[in-house]
Amino acid sequence: MNIARLLTASAIALALVPLGAGAQAVPAVAAATIATTAATAAAPVPAYNLDADVRLALKTFDVPGIAIAIVKDGKVVTTRGYGVRKLGDPAPVDGKTLFEVASNSKGFTAAALAMLVDEGKLKWDDPVSMHLPGFQMYDSYVTGVMTIRDLLTHRSGLGLGAGDLLWWPSTAFSTDEIIAKLRYIKPATSFRNSYAYDNLLYIVAGKIIAEKDGKTWGQSIHDRILAPLGMTGTRTSVEAMLATDNHAAPHSKIDGKAAVVKPMPVPNAVGAVGIDTNAEDLARWMNTLMNDGRSPDGKQLVSAKQIAELWSEQTPMRIRDPKPALAATKPNFAAYGLGFSLRDYKGRKLVMHGGALQGFYSTVMMVPEEKLGIAILTNAENGPVMAALYWRILDQYLNVPASDWIKLYADQEAASHQEEAQRQAKATTARAAQSQPSLPLAAYDGEYEDAWYGVASIGEENGKRIMRFSRTPDLTGELEHFQHDTFIVRWKERNFNADAYVTFSLNPDGSIERMKMAPISTETDFSYDFQDLLFVPKAKK
Repeated sequence: MNIARLLTASAIALALVPLGAGAQAVPAVAAATIATTAATAAAPVPAYNLDADVRLALKTFDVPGIAIAIVKDGKVVTTRGYGVRKLGDPAPVDGKTLFEVASNSKGFTAAALAMLVDEGKLKWDDPVSMHLPGFQMYDSYVTGVMTIRDLLTHRSGLGLGAGDLLWWPSTAFSTDEIIAKLRYIKPATSFRNSYAYDNLLYIVAGKIIAEKDGKTWGQSIHDRILAPLGMTGTRTSVEAMLATDNHAAPHSKIDGKAAVVKPMPVPNAVGAVGIDTNAEDLARWMNTLMNDGRSPDGKQLVSAKQIAELWSEQTPMRIRDPKPALAATKPNFAAYGLGFSLRDYKGRKLVMHGGALQGFYSTVMMVPEEKLGIAILTNAENGPVMAALYWRILDQYLNVPASDWIKLYADQEAASHQEEAQRQAKATTARAAQSQPSLPLAAYDGEYEDAWYGVASIGEENGKRIMRFSRTPDLTGELEHFQHDTFIVRWKERNFNADAYVTFSLNPDGSIERMKMAPISTETDFSYDFQDLLFVPKAKK
């Protein structure tokens, strides 16, 4: 799983989940615990200087551009940009530059539902089926008792990122098709048993908003939130963002180096990841939330009661010990609210979230009792750069002893990448390299069907075996033999960093019974949930 993204996706962080790469945070504790190694403890921490810190972070983590918003006590401290919107183009990032913020959209979806609660049009504990007839989960009991609240709290029983391949990377499925396919996705745990981050149920939540308002999710968010707050730059689709003259380009690592990649439109998943915004607009958003839902011009957008509900603990999250160098980031409590992650830092409650889509990572963090808000937008897939900066900024505004977070995270990132490279090298060395497939290569050709995704095919093209996912044009890649009846698919889009094992199991008569997949790297984004697929040969008509 790509932790850099899980870092961003739930924005709870390095202290809560094992490190991997980069979908959806990180706290600190007392100054006395900040000692990490003798070398780090002995090195002087540079004086706080936001401009210098961000420029150093850009260089250290190979990130083309960053925008930052900081608000304090209802005032805007800064909304500015650093670096460039696109590698190879000198146009600078500024406070108006649009970025995809992915799962930071979940807070907007939650707020829109809170407004519907204020209006008496639904209740948090209404059954989903009351407002969306035909809604169905794999388990009929869960279908009947799942509530609006459950849609937002990551406790449905679905596994981490389960079903995300229905929308990630860009697919041809409609929103309605994705919702209908929930009934075929098997749960990983029992209902309301534990936290596991998901996106599909926020797609359902977005659909309910659209149905209640009689308009698209995007139009509803615009009319309910963006227009009243004067968030004039914000867009609710990638296509609309691309039509502006001030937007960042997405960048991914290819062969270890940042490179421009194509945008990833996700019109079928807007309730989970639909917002594209900038530092200036996020400053308005954070100030409104921390002002009990009251806009800068005094309009009560969401009631104070519902803001408190959004920021109340709904699902406990497991706290794990971070790597020793980041011991100071371990929280005392961690939970998910409604559209926001919750945790503590230096005795203060943090309300936060992260977002990650192909080529973009972002974090929004608020300290309500301090009226302090920090938003960081990047046009790269790197969680450590954001963590290093927001802890740096937090320490400054909370007036606590500083740590050299940029160095700490850079060292940890390098160590993590090295660890993963060694793990993969060991797996390659240990394989039975001289083994052969059980069948002639042509015997693996054909169409395979999974209950929730649908069809993937394998066939010979120009002397190579090519796998294609029928509803995901970019999931096309070449198969190479690994060992026995396991192959590796190398996707043509190398920025995916999501090559996967493809393993066949045979029937007693030698025919193919099933095909399973699994990511090769622990740094592969968790939304490539190949492990949740179970393909069987498609019956011939």
